[in-house]
This record gives sequence, C-alpha cells and structure tokens, in this order.
Amino acid sequence: MAAQIHEFSVEMTCEGCSNAVQNVLKKKAGIDEVKIDLQGKKVLVTTALGSDEILETIKKTGKTCQFLGTN
Repeated sequence: MAAQIHEFSVEMTCEGCSNAVQNVLKKKAGIDEVKIDLQGKKVLVTTALGSDEILETIKKTGKTCQFLGTN
C-alpha cells in the first residue's frame, strides 16, 4: 500500500508534549514523516501503516488522541 497522510487530534499543551509524540512515532518502523501542529493540536503522519496502528503508538505517550481522517 502506498504511503498516506493520516491526521490525528492529540491533546498537546506544550513543546514537551509534542516532543513526546514525535519521539514515540520516530521509533516506529514504517513511518516516513511526522508533522506536528502544536497550536492546532494535530499530528500528521505520512506512512503506509494503518491508522489504528499509529493511534496505538500515539496512545503510548498517555495523551488523549483520536484519528481524524486520511488525506
């Protein structure tokens, strides 16, 4: 499957939060790119992996998150 951009809403309040999300996603194999919009509380993940798998990875940070859709 080709890489797609998955959009997630993640409860992030500071740079520490966004760094935690970025770090956990960077460790995950199969992720091409991570873009974080701290003010908009959104995370865009470019990957061929499924959205459920990415969501479970983000949940490891303890942040409230949900899948918004695929672009």
